[in-house]
Amino acid sequence: MNHSLGLTIESLVAVLLVLTIGYCMLLNKRLKRLKADEHSLKAVIGELITATEIAERAIGGLKHAVRDVNENLGSQLAQANHMSEHLRKQLAEGDHVVRRLTKIAIAARPLSAPEPAPAAAPSERVSTETAASEPAATGRASPERISAAKAVAAAAQAFTERRRSGLAA
Repeated sequence: MNHSLGLTIESLVAVLLVLTIGYCMLLNKRLKRLKADEHSLKAVIGELITATEIAERAIGGLKHAVRDVNENLGSQLAQANHMSEHLRKQLAEGDHVVRRLTKIAIAARPLSAPEPAPAAAPSERVSTETAASEPAATGRASPERISAAKAVAAAAQAFTERRRSGLAA
Protein backbone atom coordinates (compact mmCIF):
# COMPACT_ATOMS: atom_id res chain seq x y z
CA MET A 1 0.00 0.00 0.00
CA ASN A 2 2.73 2.15 0.68
CA HIS A 3 3.85 1.75 -2.71
CA SER A 4 0.50 2.47 -4.29
CA LEU A 5 0.05 5.52 -2.10
CA GLY A 6 3.38 6.85 -3.34
CA LEU A 7 2.40 6.13 -6.91
CA THR A 8 -0.92 7.94 -6.48
CA ILE A 9 0.73 10.94 -4.99
CA GLU A 10 3.35 10.94 -7.78
CA SER A 11 0.59 10.63 -10.41
CA LEU A 12 -1.34 13.45 -8.81
CA VAL A 13 1.80 15.62 -8.81
CA ALA A 14 2.41 14.71 -12.47
CA VAL A 15 -1.16 15.69 -13.41
CA LEU A 16 -0.86 18.93 -11.49
CA LEU A 17 2.46 19.57 -13.19
CA VAL A 18 0.85 19.05 -16.63
CA LEU A 19 -1.98 21.38 -15.67
CA THR A 20 0.57 23.96 -14.48
CA ILE A 21 2.48 23.67 -17.76
CA GLY A 22 -0.75 24.11 -19.73
CA TYR A 23 -1.70 27.11 -17.65
CA CYS A 24 1.79 28.60 -18.09
CA MET A 25 1.44 28.21 -21.87
CA LEU A 26 -1.93 29.98 -21.73
CA LEU A 27 -0.40 32.77 -19.64
CA ASN A 28 2.52 32.98 -22.08
CA LYS A 29 0.12 33.52 -25.00
CA ARG A 30 -1.73 36.20 -23.06
CA LEU A 31 1.54 37.90 -22.11
CA LYS A 32 2.66 37.89 -25.76
CA ARG A 33 -0.65 39.43 -26.77
CA LEU A 34 -0.31 41.98 -23.98
CA LYS A 35 3.24 42.82 -25.11
CA ALA A 36 1.98 43.27 -28.68
CA ASP A 37 -0.80 45.51 -27.39
CA GLU A 38 1.76 47.37 -25.30
CA HIS A 39 3.83 48.12 -28.42
CA SER A 40 0.79 49.27 -30.36
CA LEU A 41 -0.34 51.30 -27.34
CA LYS A 42 3.12 52.91 -27.15
CA ALA A 43 2.85 53.79 -30.85
CA VAL A 44 -0.61 55.30 -30.30
CA ILE A 45 0.66 57.25 -27.28
CA GLY A 46 3.62 58.50 -29.35
CA GLU A 47 1.30 59.65 -32.12
CA LEU A 48 -0.97 61.29 -29.54
CA ILE A 49 2.01 63.15 -28.03
CA THR A 50 3.10 64.29 -31.50
CA ALA A 51 -0.43 65.45 -32.33
CA THR A 52 -0.63 67.27 -28.99
CA GLU A 53 2.66 69.07 -29.66
CA ILE A 54 1.48 70.08 -33.13
CA ALA A 55 -1.80 71.32 -31.67
CA GLU A 56 0.04 73.32 -29.01
CA ARG A 57 2.22 74.96 -31.66
CA ALA A 58 -0.85 75.70 -33.75
CA ILE A 59 -2.63 77.23 -30.73
CA GLY A 60 0.46 79.38 -30.04
CA GLY A 61 0.45 80.51 -33.67
CA LEU A 62 -3.26 81.30 -33.49
CA LYS A 63 -2.77 83.30 -30.28
CA HIS A 64 0.01 85.26 -31.97
CA ALA A 65 -2.17 85.84 -35.04
CA VAL A 66 -5.09 86.98 -32.86
CA ARG A 67 -2.79 89.38 -31.00
CA ASP A 68 -1.50 90.81 -34.30
CA VAL A 69 -4.99 91.12 -35.75
CA ASN A 70 -6.23 92.77 -32.56
CA GLU A 71 -3.41 95.32 -32.66
CA ASN A 72 -3.93 95.99 -36.37
CA LEU A 73 -7.68 96.29 -36.03
CA GLY A 74 -7.27 98.54 -33.01
CA SER A 75 -4.96 100.89 -34.87
CA GLN A 76 -7.13 100.80 -37.98
CA LEU A 77 -10.23 101.48 -35.87
CA ALA A 78 -8.47 104.44 -34.23
CA GLN A 79 -7.46 105.74 -37.67
CA ALA A 80 -11.01 105.29 -38.94
CA ASN A 81 -12.41 107.20 -35.95
CA HIS A 82 -9.88 109.97 -36.50
CA MET A 83 -10.74 110.12 -40.22
CA SER A 84 -14.45 110.12 -39.41
CA GLU A 85 -14.01 113.02 -36.99
CA HIS A 86 -11.89 114.89 -39.57
CA LEU A 87 -14.55 114.34 -42.26
CA ARG A 88 -17.29 115.41 -39.84
CA LYS A 89 -15.41 118.68 -39.18
CA GLN A 90 -14.85 119.23 -42.90
CA LEU A 91 -18.54 118.61 -43.62
CA ALA A 92 -19.56 121.09 -40.91
CA GLU A 93 -17.14 123.66 -42.34
CA GLY A 94 -18.48 122.95 -45.84
CA ASP A 95 -22.03 123.47 -44.63
CA HIS A 96 -20.97 126.74 -43.03
CA VAL A 97 -19.31 127.89 -46.27
CA VAL A 98 -22.41 126.92 -48.28
CA ARG A 99 -24.64 128.90 -45.90
CA ARG A 100 -22.40 131.95 -46.24
CA LEU A 101 -22.27 131.60 -50.04
CA THR A 102 -26.03 131.32 -50.07
CA LYS A 103 -26.29 134.55 -48.09
CA ILE A 104 -23.89 136.24 -50.50
CA ALA A 105 -25.78 134.93 -53.53
CA ILE A 106 -29.11 136.04 -52.08
CA ALA A 107 -27.66 139.44 -51.25
CA ALA A 108 -26.10 139.87 -54.70
CA ARG A 109 -29.13 138.64 -56.62
CA PRO A 110 -30.79 141.48 -58.56
CA LEU A 111 -34.38 141.97 -57.62
CA SER A 112 -36.84 141.18 -60.35
CA ALA A 113 -39.40 143.74 -61.30
CA PRO A 114 -42.54 143.51 -59.19
CA GLU A 115 -45.23 141.53 -60.88
CA PRO A 116 -48.28 143.55 -61.88
CA ALA A 117 -51.47 142.59 -60.16
CA PRO A 118 -53.57 140.61 -62.61
CA ALA A 119 -56.94 141.96 -61.51
CA ALA A 120 -55.90 145.52 -60.89
CA ALA A 121 -58.02 148.24 -62.38
CA PRO A 122 -56.40 150.58 -64.95
CA SER A 123 -56.67 153.52 -62.57
CA GLU A 124 -54.75 151.62 -59.85
CA ARG A 125 -51.96 150.75 -62.32
CA VAL A 126 -51.46 154.37 -63.21
CA SER A 127 -51.21 155.42 -59.58
CA THR A 128 -48.63 152.66 -58.86
CA GLU A 129 -46.56 153.60 -61.92
CA THR A 130 -46.73 157.27 -60.98
CA ALA A 131 -45.60 156.56 -57.40
CA ALA A 132 -42.69 154.43 -58.65
CA SER A 133 -41.57 157.01 -61.20
CA GLU A 134 -41.84 159.97 -58.84
CA PRO A 135 -40.09 159.10 -55.58
CA ALA A 136 -38.76 162.58 -55.06
CA ALA A 137 -42.19 164.13 -55.45
CA THR A 138 -43.67 162.07 -52.60
CA GLY A 139 -40.52 162.19 -50.45
CA ARG A 140 -40.25 158.37 -50.18
CA ALA A 141 -37.69 156.01 -51.72
CA SER A 142 -38.95 153.39 -54.14
CA PRO A 143 -39.35 149.78 -52.93
CA GLU A 144 -36.68 148.72 -55.46
CA ARG A 145 -34.14 151.09 -53.91
CA ILE A 146 -34.93 149.89 -50.38
CA SER A 147 -34.52 146.20 -51.29
CA ALA A 148 -31.33 146.96 -53.28
CA ALA A 149 -29.91 148.70 -50.21
CA LYS A 150 -30.79 145.67 -48.06
CA ALA A 151 -29.12 143.40 -50.60
CA VAL A 152 -25.93 145.47 -50.54
CA ALA A 153 -25.94 145.52 -46.73
CA ALA A 154 -26.40 141.71 -46.59
CA ALA A 155 -23.59 141.22 -49.12
CA ALA A 156 -21.31 143.49 -47.09
CA GLN A 157 -22.10 141.60 -43.90
CA ALA A 158 -21.45 138.22 -45.58
CA PHE A 159 -18.15 139.55 -46.94
CA THR A 160 -17.05 140.72 -43.49
CA GLU A 161 -17.91 137.31 -42.02
CA ARG A 162 -15.87 135.70 -44.76
CA ARG A 163 -13.02 138.11 -44.15
CA ARG A 164 -13.03 137.35 -40.41
CA SER A 165 -12.83 133.60 -40.97
CA GLY A 166 -9.85 134.10 -43.30
CA LEU A 167 -11.48 132.87 -46.50
CA ALA A 168 -11.48 136.19 -48.32
CA ALA A 169 -8.38 137.04 -50.35
